[in-house]
Amino acid sequence: MIMKFTSKSLLFFGLLASLLINGCATSSSTGRWVKLFDGKTLDGWKASEAPASWRVENGAIVAQGQPKSHLFYVGGEQPFKNFEFQADVMTRSNSNGGIYIHTRFQEGGWPKYGHECQVNNSYFRDPIKTASIYQVVNITNAPALDDKWFKYNIRVEDRRIVITIDGKVIVDYTEPADKKAGTDFTRKLDQGTFAFQAHDDKSIVYYRNIKVRRLP
Repeated sequence: MIMKFTSKSLLFFGLLASLLINGCATSSSTGRWVKLFDGKTLDGWKASEAPASWRVENGAIVAQGQPKSHLFYVGGEQPFKNFEFQADVMTRSNSNGGIYIHTRFQEGGWPKYGHECQVNNSYFRDPIKTASIYQVVNITNAPALDDKWFKYNIRVEDRRIVITIDGKVIVDYTEPADKKAGTDFTRKLDQGTFAFQAHDDKSIVYYRNIKVRRLP
């Protein structure tokens, strides 16, 4: 049988094919890993109050507070809500740091918005250790060691945060639907960007292979 196509039917099939192709592209780009750090510069990042607390060394961002400072990712066009974030992290002895999620840039002070995912394997003044959601889910036994790279993975889907260290789930937390923001700090999921913490001049923390992928 020979099928005859009119100009209208050809237009219809053309539009249908375009929608299918665009739909596939959108779906694949949602889960695509995107690098947040080029390994050479701090392009796309902005430091608060003490920019000298940050440097790039051997392909890693180095946090060494002089005094404290926070380095915010400002290279994204849209805020991050549901995502998977991953970085290789290394701490030196007695060092404290943190990875903020759902935060936003501020010129000074401790970030008011979002959650801090703790980076601290041996800092003796703070018992809250690596993989904790600071002051929400506190881990007292560090799942990693100083002077060794470990993989830090943070996955956020709606009200759920899963933190994995070297492939092992350390925290699986679902925020209550009626969670209220605090007076001084929200410590609540919303949307926003990422930030690293430079805690003090004796705390040295390294971050490399920093990437993220958006989730539906």
